[in-house]
Amino acid sequence: MTIRILIVDDHAVVRQGLRMFLSLDSELEVIGEAVDGKQGVALARQLQPDVVLMDLLMPVMDGVTAIGMLRREVPDAEVVALTSVLEDNAVVGAIRAGAIGYLLKDTESDELIRAIKAAANGQVQLSPKAAARLIREVRAPESPEVLTERETEVLRLLAKGLSNKEIAQTLVIGEKTVKTHVSNILSKLNVSSRTQAALYAARIGLVETLGAEVS
Repeated sequence: MTIRILIVDDHAVVRQGLRMFLSLDSELEVIGEAVDGKQGVALARQLQPDVVLMDLLMPVMDGVTAIGMLRREVPDAEVVALTSVLEDNAVVGAIRAGAIGYLLKDTESDELIRAIKAAANGQVQLSPKAAARLIREVRAPESPEVLTERETEVLRLLAKGLSNKEIAQTLVIGEKTVKTHVSNILSKLNVSSRTQAALYAARIGLVETLGAEVS
């Protein structure tokens, strides 16, 4: 099954480069390009991509604002933030807004392709340096509702980088049941993405390290 990708970046050379090497993989298809967050959201509504590669620093509408809108308006699309600066506060904002992860623009092409495929599968994608920073920067939710034992099991596996399908196989339950558990977890923790939930799991010591990391 082909993964449909929308590229949102204000630099033409970046969009062209991404399109060029992503087209070399038969499982990936770039279905559109946008030059800013506003155009990206509009195109995502129209094209319904599986994964959006989102730059963060753009004119008209920045990536963080666009990610928040995408999570509300095109919830089935997973967003991977792409940035050139690890210390940029916008990166923390991107995760809070609902990005499933982020990668630095100096990521090797084969690593980016793996990350896109994992994100399409609902797997958290954070570079190790980014994960360490985000665990410090992203605050734990205030007074989260208590998770059930099964929800805690699902959260632990989610934080280890497993997809819904893999979680279902591990716990011997249906994939729809896993989706329901994940939805309940996000609601109880008052977070908008699997990544935030995974960071919370790492912060409270439910997992030692986050899974599905790009090295």
